[in-house]
Amino acid sequence: MRIAIVNDIGMVTEGLRRIIVEARGHEVAWMARDGAEGVEKCAKEVPDLILMDLVMPVMDGVEATRRIMQETPCPILIVTSSVEANAHMVFAALGAGALDAISTPTLLSKEGMEGREALLAKIVTIDKLTRRGRNREDVPTYLRNRDAPTPSGLLLAIGSSSGGPAALAELLRALPANFPAAVVIIQHVDQQFSAELAKWLGQQTSLTVDIARRGEWPQTGKVLVAATNDHLIISPGGKLDYTPVPRDFVYRPSVDVFFESVERNWSKNVIAVLLTGMGRDGSEGMLRLRNAGIHTIAQDQQSCAVYGMPKAAADLNAAVEILPLNTIAGRICQIFSKRLGRAV
Repeated sequence: MRIAIVNDIGMVTEGLRRIIVEARGHEVAWMARDGAEGVEKCAKEVPDLILMDLVMPVMDGVEATRRIMQETPCPILIVTSSVEANAHMVFAALGAGALDAISTPTLLSKEGMEGREALLAKIVTIDKLTRRGRNREDVPTYLRNRDAPTPSGLLLAIGSSSGGPAALAELLRALPANFPAAVVIIQHVDQQFSAELAKWLGQQTSLTVDIARRGEWPQTGKVLVAATNDHLIISPGGKLDYTPVPRDFVYRPSVDVFFESVERNWSKNVIAVLLTGMGRDGSEGMLRLRNAGIHTIAQDQQSCAVYGMPKAAADLNAAVEILPLNTIAGRICQIFSKRLGRAV
């Protein structure tokens, strides 16, 4: 991959440069000292990936990410001194279209850097996601068990990736406090951010938001967010579970895996929504849901930070409706109101 570095600290820039050039198959495309210079250089030469700092002079990484994704979109990985300390900016950058975030590797000695392998693993994952998509194994056999009782409550299943946090916040903010369905969210985000994401989303809505725990039942009016790098699923009988299989999926947690488990192990009282994101995850699972008679909604191109996942669903004719983000919550309430026979 041709990788660009946007960072104002010389020692950090040099450390990242060294990690890239010493790794097989990667090279440095260019380096920038602040967000404004990064936007300018990206306009002239779009790399395969940008390692973007957050706190910089002139223009920070959030605004630089927003402008790049609007003008010359490409994959962006946030690399910041402390993901935890900068959590608010991390979610803002993810909402603007960044794919993921990781703490900056630190120099241990002349021989090595702490966090080097974690950074390279992120780069490999993004390379697979953006270039080769995904391979897939067979879905675990226990997901095919149709003998267990099928839950009949209302369920809203949401998948999102790049740009997802901001889109999720807007959608959840528009849902009423008495929302009559359980909500489960699959957002492409590393497990180290899942609890913070749930906390942050909880500040944007009147609904209760928490991470999804193994063995938990989806509950009416409660929003649960996938919390590990394994795949969240609805198991036979309706409880939530996590599975490492399929192991070779680039997307972890995978929207496709969750949607497919919903189709197998829940009733048709479901609405599935696919929001902004890079790649194709969720499109095949959404097609299975639509073919099973479940109402499916994809976000439209104009309101997406990254029109990848919803576009893939549209291309497969997997979405019953393609809607602007600001109308999706209202449409969900309208559909559930009709099923319940009362206003939501």
